[in-house]
Amino acid sequence: MAPEAQHPDLGVRQSELDGGRTDAMSNERTQAVQAVVDRMTSYQDGAPEGTVEKELRHALTETDVDLTDQEVAALVEAVESGEGRVSVSEVLG
Repeated sequence: MAPEAQHPDLGVRQSELDGGRTDAMSNERTQAVQAVVDRMTSYQDGAPEGTVEKELRHALTETDVDLTDQEVAALVEAVESGEGRVSVSEVLG
């Protein structure tokens, strides 16, 4: 069996993006969302307003990771605040 390919846009394996959702995000889903947020943070400096949310939603759609509007808004706010690395587990609890 061939090794599992990484998602080309996010640098994470597709299996890291799959799985059920419980009250708290599973470790694998948290890691997948963290990879998305890390990539977003790396190029958000100087981006026009609304770019972070648009790109975050686009990346999540491509990876089958579902977040609520409230979760997306919390991550966007954390990324746009520009206070260093955003911890998905801390932002989303």
